[in-house]
Amino acid sequence: MRLSTRKILDQTFTGIGGLATALLIISLLIVLGPIIVRGMGAIVFRETIERRVLFLEHFGRGNSETVEAERQRALRARQPIYDAIKEFEAGIIVKPLEEAAKQSYREFKEELREKGVYGSEGSEKLIETAKSVRDDFIAAVRLEDNEEARQLTQALIESPHRELLAGTAMDGVFRMAGDYLKTIETVDLSRRSAYTASLLELKDLIRQLLGPFPDDPRPILVRDQYGETRWDRARLVAHELLYKETYAEADSSGMRQGIEVPRVEQFRGTPVEPIFGMVESNLGEMMLPRLTFYWRFITDDSIDAHFFGGIWPSVLGTLYLALFAMLFAIPLGVAAAVYLAEYARGTPLIRIIRSCIDTLAAVPSIVFGLFGLAFFINVIGVSDSKSVLAGGLTLALLILPIIIRASEEAIHAVPSAYREASLALGASKGKCVLSVVLPAALPGILTGVIISLGRAAGETAPIIFTAAVSVGLPLRAWETLSKPSPVLPWTIYNLATEHQLVDQIRHVQYGMVLTLVVIVLLLNATAILLRARIAGRLRS
Repeated sequence: MRLSTRKILDQTFTGIGGLATALLIISLLIVLGPIIVRGMGAIVFRETIERRVLFLEHFGRGNSETVEAERQRALRARQPIYDAIKEFEAGIIVKPLEEAAKQSYREFKEELREKGVYGSEGSEKLIETAKSVRDDFIAAVRLEDNEEARQLTQALIESPHRELLAGTAMDGVFRMAGDYLKTIETVDLSRRSAYTASLLELKDLIRQLLGPFPDDPRPILVRDQYGETRWDRARLVAHELLYKETYAEADSSGMRQGIEVPRVEQFRGTPVEPIFGMVESNLGEMMLPRLTFYWRFITDDSIDAHFFGGIWPSVLGTLYLALFAMLFAIPLGVAAAVYLAEYARGTPLIRIIRSCIDTLAAVPSIVFGLFGLAFFINVIGVSDSKSVLAGGLTLALLILPIIIRASEEAIHAVPSAYREASLALGASKGKCVLSVVLPAALPGILTGVIISLGRAAGETAPIIFTAAVSVGLPLRAWETLSKPSPVLPWTIYNLATEHQLVDQIRHVQYGMVLTLVVIVLLLNATAILLRARIAGRLRS
């Protein structure tokens, strides 16, 4: 081959290698870029007053006086919304008014009993009068014609019964009648059914944005006790509150385009109409956003199925599983590799064993998970049910073929001169393997360990049946022998496929993915540095 041709080929292969490296780097950036950017959103973001209140109540973090002052400031900005809803609701939701009227009637009869006049001739007349007032008010609020409702309510307010029942619990009915008369002037009662459905939807969105109404009972779920804790989520919910998604009429092709219609049109001319302008112009004062660096995302416990808090139980569970897998797989894998490389002869049995090892390396991981469930839990009984120990043993089986083959190749790569020199100096076969061959093969063995470690930390299928749960508390070391644990791979999968409100916690999912990538990279980097240090000592 001519020298010029060889140079051209060398330059061509060099260029192809450089291009392949560049494409690999670009591919990694394309894949990891969004993960890094969106994953950092779980750590660096703009929090709202709702999050500061939550962390004060659940983690004891923050200055209580400062947080309370901010909460009162936000409440003042929100109060006009609550007042408008309450005023509008009084004319739309009939049942609370009916119940309030009935309660006033019951309290009135109780007052008569306390005075000792219940059952007398005069009290019977008062009771009949009070009952008539109650029934007239209930009849008025049930009417769907504004004029009829106004006339009946006005007649009730001007009724001579009012003076007769003055100073009793029935005063509450007359006050409600006065308030209802004002409501009639601003609400079209004929649209009560449509208003009711729209109002309930609006109230749900307000609760999601701002948290429970001041007069609501405290919800059981933590997620329902607070509004949006992140400013980005608050703006999304505010947009959903301002605009209702619907569909336009079908075009010539029969397709219907999704459009957004201002929700205010549903409440035009009602006391609720100003709410939408308040949300649009004053959302910042209602939520009080502030930039925060949540570095404890890694070390905080999860609250309410990952809605709030951190991911420490999942991080710890992942580390436990990787540690167990390495503890079981490395000694067995290296020992098997030493036997196959140094002691075993090329018999048919050994060839079958090597073939089985290669086959195991290609077995789908879900098969290992089912085997771990059947063998380690049901047959051997290492634990009563799922446990980190059972999951670690299953992962050890999964990575064992990789460690065996990598270690065997590393041992084969040790020059024969090392063995011959050791044996010539009088070392036994075992001494030669332990003192000469294994140290020389250690960098190659660690390469297999690095690959196996990354796979063990990122596997999902083998631990579904043996070790993983969706939520849980961080385990102590001895609890790993008998209890399951949340782990990052399974939790990420669970959030992506089964969590009913995953769109509200996408930042947690991306934060978990970023954390898992960083954990694998750190574990690999540690092993690589260790390998380089050992290789340097061997060269010296």
